[in-house]
Amino acid sequence: MYSRQHPFLAWLGIEPEATGHKEKILSGIGGAVGIGCIILISQYFISDPALPIIVASMGASAVLLFAAPHGKFSQPWNLIGGHLISAAIGVSVSHAIHSLPLAGAIAVGCAITVMYYLHCIHPPGGASALVAVVGGQQIHQLGYEYLVFPVGFNVVVILLVAIGFNYFLNWRRYPVAWAPHRSLPKDPLTPSVKQVDLNYALSQLGSYIDVTEDDLETIYSLASEHARMEHLDASELRPGHFYSNGAYGDDWSVRQIVDQAEAPGDDAMVIYKVVAGKDRRSSSTSSRKVFAEWARYEVNLHETSWVRVDGEASGQEELSN
Repeated sequence: MYSRQHPFLAWLGIEPEATGHKEKILSGIGGAVGIGCIILISQYFISDPALPIIVASMGASAVLLFAAPHGKFSQPWNLIGGHLISAAIGVSVSHAIHSLPLAGAIAVGCAITVMYYLHCIHPPGGASALVAVVGGQQIHQLGYEYLVFPVGFNVVVILLVAIGFNYFLNWRRYPVAWAPHRSLPKDPLTPSVKQVDLNYALSQLGSYIDVTEDDLETIYSLASEHARMEHLDASELRPGHFYSNGAYGDDWSVRQIVDQAEAPGDDAMVIYKVVAGKDRRSSSTSSRKVFAEWARYEVNLHETSWVRVDGEASGQEELSN
């Protein structure tokens, strides 16, 4: 259970960490294997000592491919197109502009824009473009061969390693198209969300989000499943207080506990009346356990809206009369 984080931590972008130790260790091992293979294979096939065997941007690619194999930035086209197209832009700019600061700035800026339009955003690609400009005489002498060795060669090796390493870990299979799709139960109270809806939601954010539509659907389904599991503890119920089931639409309602048996235990009976939403103005009884499983959280009436006692909005706002 995660609590609301401190505003300063939110400003820094430090979010609650849900990744397990196993996943973190596997990511580190995968990155080490990927970079190690690039160096070893390059030394075997590249005999020219003057030829660089690896570009530093591959370290950043290793982070994406092995720590976030299902992210949009990590997919094969993003890796291949991001590096090669950006490298080509960097070489072209270095030939056309001799001012190092200007060339570096234009190369990276153009690489970002072109990657956007070609749907292959890969952050390390910006480094590949920059290295083509600021990498020194050794890189400049390569010209467009820089796209083949070391960039293209590095890309092929780390791509193959990422596919092989993650293939045997069913939940991490790479690329994301090979990952098993999780079939999760649908919430009957929640409208069915289709891919077009997810695409629309992403477009409304106005910036690029590094998550695939399939992963977003899975996250949404898991969050809905967790929300359905959330309920109050029977010991928290108090006579005279109001509680909501947190549902949406016609199934939303608020109940007030009128009285409850003095006997201890979850099987003790409570009397309640429905004051808003479904079955409004009706009364009934249930055990404390059943009522607690129905109740998602306690609410209070604020002017004409029901709000959670912690200040968050309830599942639905409704007039009190």
